[in-house]
Amino acid sequence: MFIKGFTYGFDGKRGDYRTPEAAASMERLAALGGDWAALAFVVLQDSFSSTVIRPDYRYTVTDKDVITAADKLHALGLKVCMKPMVNSADGVWRANIFFPEREWGDKDYWKEWFSSYTAFLCHYAEIAEETGCEMFCVGCEMLGTEHKEEYWRNAIAEVRKVYSGEIVYNTNHGREFGVKWWDAVDYIGTSAYYGVGKCPGDSLENMCAEWEKQKERLAELSRANGGKQVIFMEIGCRSAKGCAMMPYDFSHKEYPYDEDEQANFYESALCSMWDEPWFAGYFWWDWYTKIPNRSPEMGFSVVDKKAEQVVKKWYAKSR
Repeated sequence: MFIKGFTYGFDGKRGDYRTPEAAASMERLAALGGDWAALAFVVLQDSFSSTVIRPDYRYTVTDKDVITAADKLHALGLKVCMKPMVNSADGVWRANIFFPEREWGDKDYWKEWFSSYTAFLCHYAEIAEETGCEMFCVGCEMLGTEHKEEYWRNAIAEVRKVYSGEIVYNTNHGREFGVKWWDAVDYIGTSAYYGVGKCPGDSLENMCAEWEKQKERLAELSRANGGKQVIFMEIGCRSAKGCAMMPYDFSHKEYPYDEDEQANFYESALCSMWDEPWFAGYFWWDWYTKIPNRSPEMGFSVVDKKAEQVVKKWYAKSR
């Protein structure tokens, strides 16, 4: 397995995947020369401590939206990883979803939450099966829940009852060794927002040197799990000076525009990881539902930026 991919659709709301703008964006994505797309979308729970996950019919993408996007991406020649994600409506990062370790009164919070989460996964796993999606992601950065090994194994087993493709889980950078149930999935996934820049506007050479340190860790992770391949389920960097130091950043709006730093981050990650046999590829973050028309656009998009040409150059290569 080697994935030349991008994440699509995370910014989408109800109906957005079925617009001419969405179709044009997917066509532009396919023109990069890659072969995969991660179809990422969000369903909310009310707060980080809620035990019920449910759609908000004003905003949540519908099943018809998801099917339309999966079918369109397939028609463009891309394989699809369906990636349903849970977010908290109170703004707390999903990594902080957490409950008491013991029952309170007659309520077992962990049991109730995993019951809802497993049903959530199986709903979309059935759609992934019906639309022929080649991969399914069972979770993204759910750090506060990862220690509940028995519940995770049960959730994955339930997904496998309705879905026959490959399964991946997406932990967060630096936390890969904390997951004790990698044997239950087919691929090890991580959000690879490693701070390989050490100063604003850092050079390509310095970023490549920092990637060498991460390669040692990730190669050991693969070896420790029987040679299972590692996928960068998320990786990206905004086009703003200093963001390679913290590629996950989306909040600082005061940084100056910088295409070169973003392009160096992309180039360094591609040239450093490309030939590693334990590495299974990239789902870059993030390809928007609509092609950006703002100039300059200082987010994660690479459209009409130097990083877009970097991706095209590498995705034209074979491995």
